[in-house]
Amino acid sequence: MTDDFSFTVLATDGQARRGEITMPRGTVRTPAFMPVGTGGTVKAMYMDQVRDLGADIILGNTYHLMLRPGAERVARLGGLHEFARWPHPILTDSGGFQVMSLSQLRKLDESGVTFRSHIDGTPHVMTPERSIEIQGLLDSDIQMQLDECVALPATPQEIERAMELSLRWADRCKTAFGTQAGKAMFGIVQGGDIAALRERSASALKGLDLKGYAVGGLAVGEPQAVMLDMLDVTCPVLPHDKPRYLMGVGTPDDILKSVARGIDMFDCVMPTRAGRHGLAYTRRGKVNLKNARHAEDNRPLDEDSDCPAARDYSRAYLHHLVKSGEALGGMLLTWNNLAYYQSLMADIRAAIEGGVFAQRAAEISAAWAAGDIPPR
Repeated sequence: MTDDFSFTVLATDGQARRGEITMPRGTVRTPAFMPVGTGGTVKAMYMDQVRDLGADIILGNTYHLMLRPGAERVARLGGLHEFARWPHPILTDSGGFQVMSLSQLRKLDESGVTFRSHIDGTPHVMTPERSIEIQGLLDSDIQMQLDECVALPATPQEIERAMELSLRWADRCKTAFGTQAGKAMFGIVQGGDIAALRERSASALKGLDLKGYAVGGLAVGEPQAVMLDMLDVTCPVLPHDKPRYLMGVGTPDDILKSVARGIDMFDCVMPTRAGRHGLAYTRRGKVNLKNARHAEDNRPLDEDSDCPAARDYSRAYLHHLVKSGEALGGMLLTWNNLAYYQSLMADIRAAIEGGVFAQRAAEISAAWAAGDIPPR
């Protein structure tokens, strides 16, 4: 195992890339899906389960952890890895998205953001330097720059202003991060739905020579076609030998289409949130366990799955748990969903290695389109 951070592209198939990120706490096989552990927990899951499903890395959230239990407290308790019993790599986001979307009475200027906690209204200040400091206290392996993510639609002037501010903050974050053996700071490409701004942002960040690059400000309500268009103009500008991370994405279809455009890393709350609300992801598409048609269906979600939640429990039982509001329902469906996402990523990696990614992507999409098999 290396004592430094590195990324290697092992195979390509079109624009799709199969690679590995290596760092002291482990190797991340890419394309990778990072389960979201917002507050030091992947909701409704044990960390051992998350690892056993094939996750090499999880995501922690700077905003939520700084508010509760507090970054300084986590540091005193040995850092997030020890605190959460996850000794493998962790990526922390900067907290910027949550500051913009959740906090009350926020005020943004060149120095950073002043805001009030959505929990108790207490005042806080988040600057690029403070974001990096908090992520350092959490002891994460990959740290993200603070940026401003504007909601779409927005005016070109507002998108350009936020993009330029994010570039200046990226430079401050790089200085604050300094040189940390075995760790990395990623910059975040902004620019909304304007191709020229995306290219400008990516080019400027490339000039900072960071260890990785993220694409932010997408999957925030715009059509999928817009997101894909932005990837088409952004990915070719980014370095070939650095990992590319599409933040907050997304559905299995989003992932499949984004891998085809050269994205290496993903995160999204969708599989865990959907599981807690009765929705299962399967190789035959989505299955809503709230629907009455499952009430007397003894079949499992997927008889061929390696995941016990998908293979060993009847749809009738899962339907009962969901309708009754039993916690076990959300636990089992979250287990199923994360298992499916990790299985999908393993399938994608194998297809790229075998040079059959386009063919396999078409087969996967066709199975989703065919839909679930109706009850007998």
